[in-house]
Amino acid sequence: MADLTRGERLQIMLTGEEVEALDNWRFDKRMPSRAAAVRELLKRGLTAEGFSVAEQGSKSQDFGMIDSSPKAGVPQSRKRPA
Repeated sequence: MADLTRGERLQIMLTGEEVEALDNWRFDKRMPSRAAAVRELLKRGLTAEGFSVAEQGSKSQDFGMIDSSPKAGVPQSRKRPA
């Protein structure tokens, strides 16, 4: 069963068309609320992209898009082939 204690609140602004699409999806899937529908869509989207839930104690720097090795981000010289 899902953890029902949610300590964070996320407020978003949607266009009328986005709300209509959300509501249509929600009713089609018989979701109990818009919030439940948004959580489910977010979970599905992250899963589809290969993201998982962060482990306890993880820091945002652990999820960078660039390798954290010492040479990461240093441009390599571009030599033309001879």
